[in-house]
Parts: sequence; C-alpha cells; structure tokens
Amino acid sequence: MKPDTDTPYLYREIFAQPQVLTTLLLEERERARAIAQTARERGIRFVVMAARGSSDNAALYGKYLFGAMVGLPVAMATPSLFTLYERPPQLRETLVIGISQSGRSSDIITVVETATQQGAMTVAITNDPDAPLAHVATHILPLHAGEERSIAATKTYTAQLMALALLVTQWTEDAQAWRELTAVPAAVSQALSMAEMIARATERYRYMSTCVVIGRGYNYATAYEIALKLKELTYVVAEPYSSADFQHGPIAVIGDGFPVILIAPRGRVYTEIQRLATRLRERGAEIVAISDAAETLALARTRLALPGDLPEWLTPFTAVVLGQLFAYYLTLAKDYDPDHPRGLTKVTQTR
Repeated sequence: MKPDTDTPYLYREIFAQPQVLTTLLLEERERARAIAQTARERGIRFVVMAARGSSDNAALYGKYLFGAMVGLPVAMATPSLFTLYERPPQLRETLVIGISQSGRSSDIITVVETATQQGAMTVAITNDPDAPLAHVATHILPLHAGEERSIAATKTYTAQLMALALLVTQWTEDAQAWRELTAVPAAVSQALSMAEMIARATERYRYMSTCVVIGRGYNYATAYEIALKLKELTYVVAEPYSSADFQHGPIAVIGDGFPVILIAPRGRVYTEIQRLATRLRERGAEIVAISDAAETLALARTRLALPGDLPEWLTPFTAVVLGQLFAYYLTLAKDYDPDHPRGLTKVTQTR
C-alpha cells in the first residue's frame, strides 16, 4: 500500500520516514562528528535534555543512548525552574540538548538560551534551522524532515531519534554502531510494508477506550510515544509504563479482555518482558505484541512482528512505526480526522 495525494497528510508523513532518515544520515554525519568532537574536547560530564510532547519522548530515548553508549549521566530539564521559578540550575559542565520539531517552544528556548549564557555547550535538534531555538544554541543538528502538516508528529519523531543516535555514534566513534545505524531506513521500509495487515487488525479495536502500553530500556520511550499517538488521534486513554513499574501496582487493572500493547524486542530486557507477557496472558489480557520473538508473538491476540535484524538499541525506530500505523488505522476505524485531532495545534506554547 503506497501513499498518494488523496490520502491524509499523516499517512504520507508516516511513509516519508525512510527517505527522511536516509537524508539525515547522509547530510548530518559530519556535523554530528564535529559536535561530538567539541563535546569530547570540552570534557562534558553530564547531559541535560529539554523537550515537550513527542520530542520529550525522543529525549527519553536519548537518555538511554547517552547513558548506555557514552557512559554519561543524563537528566531531563525542568523548564519551570527556568521560566516560572526563575531559579535555573548551573549547567557550565553540561551538554544541554534542546529538542523541538518547530524550534518555537518558548520554555525549551529559555532553557537552551540560559544554558548558553552560562557558558554551557548547547545543541538544538530541530526541523527548522532558522527557528528561535537554533539561534540561541551554540550548535544545531537539523532534521531534514520537510514540512510536517499533520498535527501528530511522526517523521519528525523518528528523525529526532536518528539525530540523537547519529550524535552518539559519532561521539563513541564506534564503527559497528555506525554500520548498524545505516540499516535503519531499510528496516523502517519493511515495517511500512505491514500497513495492510495492521489496517485489518485495528478493526478489532474500534471500540477500545482504554489500554496500557508497556516497554522498557530503549523502548520505554516507544511506549510513551505510541501511547501519545493513541491519545492524540484516537482519544483512547492509553497509559505508558515500563515493564518493571507496571508490576508495582498497575497490573491490578488487568482482567479479561483488557488491551495491552507490549513492546518486546529481543535484547537485555526481553526475558523480563516475556515473563510479564505470560503473566498478562494468564490474567486474560488482550495482548497486542510488537516483537521479533516467536514465543512472545504466540501469546498475543494481535501480532505485529518487528521486521529486519536490528539490535535492541535501534528497535525503537521500527517499533514506533508499527505503533504509528496502528494509531493511524484505528483513527480511521473510529471515523476521526487523522490530520486534525480535536483541540490540538501544531505548536503548543508553554512556560
């Protein structure tokens, strides 16, 4: 199934992702290398990320990337300390990364501008290289995603993941990680080839009003992003959890037929999530599994098989694309407008 000019912008933007990711890899490797070299020369000891919405979910992925691959502690910025309380923390030895698809979120701009004024190294990851965020940062990493017309972010989200992964691979100078990263666009194309199957599968969930979305590790961010897409587009109350947190109380909500979207790629977190999947099945949960493991897919009512042979740290690209398609087709099944969710605008201003 290929997009055409009669389809919603959201559909076309979902399908634009392989090209966007390829362009970003080709165009920005050298810039990412220069930023990483500067960071190493400055002896950066900490990373702080500032973002909102889908960009905040991308930052959560970045938190795992920088922690696991660069070995740096990572914190998420608290913008109200910079804006409402006017008590910003000291950030001089920190790399501060502002992530915003529009580059016009005022609180994210304030965080990055304040950090720059303190003498910190700052990076703007944005789709608009002329946006205010880019002007207050010491470095910029453009997304090359083109205009995103739909309210719900899709191609800018995966481009943000790619920008962060690109920066980390250049920082570590890991040739193997770089080779793995270059396989992502083709794997995303494979994920998109599942569109027709996912369209049929979502009909079953037309009347779904609540669900939980579970992931862990690198895909903790994916759980948050898929849940956000379901909330934005289908108005389903979708709650994201790590597989660990979910077992500390929230699992009590699970009974016969309760929908659970489970992100379970093979890797370090797989054994724990597989045990949880078995427990959920015993409680009668309706499992939608996003996985490349046959034993997990076998426990699911709806099976979304992760394509390709990506290592765990890159599965958020393909897992979220399957989630985007699920949310898109469920939106159509519920007869909602996928390009204009109620009460939302493309740029949300917060302080």
